[in-house]
Amino acid sequence: MKNFFIRTLTAGAFVAILLGCTYRSQISFCILFFIITILGLWEFYSLAEKGGSFPQKVTGTIVGAILYASVSLIWMDTHNLHIAFIIPFLFYVFIIPLLFIILIIELFRKKENPFRNISFTLLGIVYIAVPFSFLTYINTIDGAYNYQVLFGIFFLLWSNDAGAYIVGSLIGKHKLFPRISPGKTWEGSIGGAIICYGIVFIISNWYTSISFADWIVVATILIVMGTLGDLVESLLKRSVNVKDSGKLLPGHGGILDRFDSLLMAVPFIFTYLFLIKMLLH
Repeated sequence: MKNFFIRTLTAGAFVAILLGCTYRSQISFCILFFIITILGLWEFYSLAEKGGSFPQKVTGTIVGAILYASVSLIWMDTHNLHIAFIIPFLFYVFIIPLLFIILIIELFRKKENPFRNISFTLLGIVYIAVPFSFLTYINTIDGAYNYQVLFGIFFLLWSNDAGAYIVGSLIGKHKLFPRISPGKTWEGSIGGAIICYGIVFIISNWYTSISFADWIVVATILIVMGTLGDLVESLLKRSVNVKDSGKLLPGHGGILDRFDSLLMAVPFIFTYLFLIKMLLH
């Protein structure tokens, strides 16, 4: 009962902060995910260390944070923020050289398996900082800050996860991917997908920044890539023999445990929405 209370309290606080910062303003949203990016990177590198690697935790976290900040600035309303002049400077002068400096730094570290360390350092940036940086584009798809699409994505993602868990617990028999995640079932995944598509009919009437057809595509991406993202993170944890990616969120694990599905789905949602916008214009 105590554990259930802790899980419920943590979940409520997590949702309130996430939705509150997203709704409040672009600045509060970007600050929140800037912090989440840093915590996620540090958590990822800590997991890599448990697997016997020695990623450049400090350097990788700094580079990932700068990448998130600079790419997010590109999608911001730069006219109002008066920062248009620093965007090319931040991206081209800092990000690209820093990625290559990671290779140079490894020369002086004297650690085993140097290129495995470099690979994990760069992978953390690609896996965490890049997807989070795309979220700002999704929030500015209409040219100005709008929380609606991201709210819809959150609701669809949570409905899919909750539906999969409930249906899988009740009638789940056929394992989806037993080698990596023995608890997931086909019945649960199908049930989650049905509930997720049902939520589309509701949110498409609330959030009209994108069309109903676009919401169907976004939901499909979340169902497929979100599930795969969960499995990828499970594979990572299994490879280093841990149950949770961290202990930041009592009863829920770490940052990666909460955002694994979103991390995998966001690049595909970004690509779809970006291409649709280009085709329509």
